[in-house]
Amino acid sequence: MAEVGRVAVRDPGALLPGGFWEAVAVWLERPQVANKRLCGVCLEARRSAALPRTDACGPSPSADPGQEEEEERVAAASSLEEGPGHCHRSPEGGPGPRPSAGPEEPQNRRQQGQDEREAAAAAPLLAGAPRPSSKDGRREDDVPASDLDSLWDGFSRSLVGGDNGEMLAFLAGPGAAVQPEAQHELDVVLRTIIPKRSPYCPLAAPRRELVVQDVLNGTATFLPLEEDDQGNLKVKTGNVYQIQLSTDKEAWFISVLIFCPERWHSDGIVYPKPTWLGQELLARLARWSVESKGSGFQSTLSLIPILKYSQAYQELKEKYQDMVKVWPEVTDPEKFVYEDVAIAAYLLVLWEEERAAQGVTAKQSFVDLGCGNGLLVHILSREGHPGRGVDVRRRKIWDLYGPEACLEEGAITPSDKTLFPDVDWLIGNHSDELTPWIPVIAARSSYRCRFFVLPCCFFDFVGRYCRRQSEKTQYREYLDFIREVGSTCGFRVEEDCLRIPSTKRVCLIGRSRTYRPATEACVDAQRTQYINSRHGSPPVGGPASAPPGADAGSSDHGPDGHPDGPGVLDWGAGHAPGGRWLPGFHPREKAERVRNCASLPREFIDRVVLQVASLLLGGRPLKPSTSLSGGLKTWNRGESLSLAEVAGELDRETLQRLKQECGGLQTLLRNSHQVFKVLHGRVHIRDWREERLQERHPEAKRRLFSEAFKTRLCWFFTHHPDGCALPAQRCPFAHGPGELRPPPSTKKKK
Repeated sequence: MAEVGRVAVRDPGALLPGGFWEAVAVWLERPQVANKRLCGVCLEARRSAALPRTDACGPSPSADPGQEEEEERVAAASSLEEGPGHCHRSPEGGPGPRPSAGPEEPQNRRQQGQDEREAAAAAPLLAGAPRPSSKDGRREDDVPASDLDSLWDGFSRSLVGGDNGEMLAFLAGPGAAVQPEAQHELDVVLRTIIPKRSPYCPLAAPRRELVVQDVLNGTATFLPLEEDDQGNLKVKTGNVYQIQLSTDKEAWFISVLIFCPERWHSDGIVYPKPTWLGQELLARLARWSVESKGSGFQSTLSLIPILKYSQAYQELKEKYQDMVKVWPEVTDPEKFVYEDVAIAAYLLVLWEEERAAQGVTAKQSFVDLGCGNGLLVHILSREGHPGRGVDVRRRKIWDLYGPEACLEEGAITPSDKTLFPDVDWLIGNHSDELTPWIPVIAARSSYRCRFFVLPCCFFDFVGRYCRRQSEKTQYREYLDFIREVGSTCGFRVEEDCLRIPSTKRVCLIGRSRTYRPATEACVDAQRTQYINSRHGSPPVGGPASAPPGADAGSSDHGPDGHPDGPGVLDWGAGHAPGGRWLPGFHPREKAERVRNCASLPREFIDRVVLQVASLLLGGRPLKPSTSLSGGLKTWNRGESLSLAEVAGELDRETLQRLKQECGGLQTLLRNSHQVFKVLHGRVHIRDWREERLQERHPEAKRRLFSEAFKTRLCWFFTHHPDGCALPAQRCPFAHGPGELRPPPSTKKKK
């Protein structure tokens, strides 16, 4: 046994020992948070158990060998026959093992043991059975309860016979020496670790582990499993390690120990080097143990099998990664390509599971409302799902997809004419002003229509969403609003977190209803009342009659009697005002207006820059000095002013013009990067003597900086009273027209 790492943990919030078990739960259930080479885990089974007594390692001198063997077998299997297994709860009430005793906690656990077992008998878990479902709903490749029982029974027997006394002592932990007669009550978990699939990582086979959590002694031991020649699982002692919490007076310590370091085999994926466990993992565990919990968001990929997702994602990534090379849009190709690949992989697995549950083979149809670049539509269509995408503005990349992708340019106005009775799923991937309407459109299209939305920008039914609850983040509050919309529309709304390169990665899914088709009219009246209550307007009514497909057996045809007929989409043409579900809704404009101050006249920008610079320099006239560069010690860097103070000195006409731009005055000053530095709401004159761009940025940034060297005139050389603070050879900008270089040519992607 060797200790590969030990760290003292400061606990000012008195979160230990409960926080330790929450940190262990993260490593148990979501190890990919720390080990980026993992895709995730599947918790297959969980139960309570017990170690054999530490004094049973060998027969006593007076004991009969046959009787001793029988007693050991009974002791090892005693916990399997006691009654229902249960999961202890932390002090905060969440699932997980109960915390170990602190320095001042009375040692009365043995007296409470019977009461706890009686309380556990009422728990919804049956003896020896896995949990009905984990907290995130995952149950793939479930192992029968008898398999876990026999696995633990066999392992327990091996501990009390042969040469496994050291393993028993390792599992028992430091508390065994204090309470040698106590039988350890354990929480045993069988999990499958799923590595990320990659062409660079040949090992892609899942690995199984037994995780033994001894709450009384504050240890979590990880036992890798391997199959023998007969296909039976057994513990592989080479890569056994333990995470341990200990206390010394008022100090807490977390340690990582390896049972047999000389036999440790590191594969670099599931089992990293011991130094990684003792440094990287230990540091994360220490931080997780004392930081505030409860983000309010679901764990990632909680509604689908992680192994299937990993396989689907890798296959799609290899198939569509070349889109990065031909991306014609101005957006970041890597972000958008891999994000849409991940969303497509999620939907494909979700829909595959849905078909398996319903016993059907026909692939689901879809419509992506606000499809943007259309890549998600392209991938889903290529993978065999009939569907189309609609967006208010055509993108250049649409021409690259070919005939498989059906992409239409048009505006969607929620009304009787924007129903999709023949479609299985409506998708809203960053659909902006349509996001709250998608559950409504899905509910009114047909009883079997489902929805998937990935909210980003915050919109209400009409206009921007206004916050109402200050105790929540704006994102969390908006997600709750969309969930409320879906619930009001009659959906059972589920929430999941995707693995995409975005800060807005929580999706909401409505795939089943809370009412029967016969009550459609009553439920739709509730929808109408809710929508109008958000807008504060008198009811304008929903569809005049029951929506097409309200009955599960109704026809899947559009208003004109044909699938995908001309009445399905509203192209913004004038139609009866009564057809709209809510007055005041306006879809996005076809042409996006640039509002980041970049389209303002150059004369206007220069005038504002000169005016603000004069304010910061104390009103000194802005004209160059006779010297080519100012003195390094006497150069006037001016004072700093708040944005409000600067705005107070500008005339009303200028402020009104800036108000029409996103970010207003602050955006204009940030765009004038050469002259100003805006930090924490205060404006400063930029002192280029303090800049170290070439040392601070990576190679790619330094190369771009080198290409742009001397391609623009130095504002300070031309306008600052003391000239430029840098000599000409060090200044990245040209000191006069004679130093100007032609700007680098922009390579256009073909």
